[in-house]
Amino acid sequence: MIIDCHGHYTTDPAGHNDFRKAQLDCFAKGLAAPDYPAISDDDIIESIENNQLRAIRARGADLTIFSPRAVGMGHHEGDEQTSKVWTRHCNDLIKRVVDLFPRNFAGVCQLPQSPGVSIEHSVAELERGIVDLGFVGCNLNPDPSGGYWNGPPLTDRAWYPFFEKLVELDVPAMVHVSGSCNPNFHATGSHYLNADTTAFMQFLQGDLFRDFPALRFVIPHGGGAVPYHWGRFRGLADRLGKPDPREHVLPNVYFDTCVYHQPGIDLLFKVIPIENILFASEMFGAVRSVDPDTGWHYDDTKRYIDALDLGPDDRHKIFEANARRVYPRLDKRIVELGL
Repeated sequence: MIIDCHGHYTTDPAGHNDFRKAQLDCFAKGLAAPDYPAISDDDIIESIENNQLRAIRARGADLTIFSPRAVGMGHHEGDEQTSKVWTRHCNDLIKRVVDLFPRNFAGVCQLPQSPGVSIEHSVAELERGIVDLGFVGCNLNPDPSGGYWNGPPLTDRAWYPFFEKLVELDVPAMVHVSGSCNPNFHATGSHYLNADTTAFMQFLQGDLFRDFPALRFVIPHGGGAVPYHWGRFRGLADRLGKPDPREHVLPNVYFDTCVYHQPGIDLLFKVIPIENILFASEMFGAVRSVDPDTGWHYDDTKRYIDALDLGPDDRHKIFEANARRVYPRLDKRIVELGL
């Protein structure tokens, strides 16, 4: 089985996004939020079969860990109540996708984060997503401000109530920011990669995993700058009096393969242990076009993995075993469905 650990519903029905535009418009005008529109199963089926599912089948994957559109989370927009309502609708829509295509998708929930609001307020929606909706993980935004980074680092005790719930539910969190409202940072070209790198450095600086030895994070997009500057991070760990990151961070942190060229994938696999890499494509995400140098889509990441000199055991880890280990609720789901 080939499991893609990083997919977003970027082809969601127009009515869903029209609601969000109207919701934010009403918020700006001080008006009551609109009603959520009726979205039929046929609308969802069409949006999935003609897009993600078509490409998944063409590119050889089997199951995608699926979450709401990342840039659409918009935690910096509206207020806490706005985010709660929007998040609930986003997660309910993912649940409908999973119910319609149970053998192709497993859900991951968005959280109702807002700048200046305690992450403890997101615990209820996490629990609803995992327990009630049957999801296998969540996306956690380390910067709800949308590019201004004015909240505490992930190692701060302000995050601990949420981490306690993650451990209790035995689910990982993918570190994933949303849109950027800071014009200095392009959302997908800068802000996302900054966040990946920043999260890793925060983990390196702190002692979070001493307090939460069972906590698990997935850092997407190949870890941002981490593999490329691995020597810098090892040197900084020594300078800060911390253990080598292979001991201090990697037992709890994993990286996906959303790296859109062969040399980048080659480097990722040379630097990061096989046990810490999960196959992913983020299809369809930031990069959807065809690479003129290869003639293949940039986000057809399975081709890059196939080009590596890996034995069958290592390929099994990358494409299936690692994801099932990091996402134990996914493993249980696969067993129950007989996949």
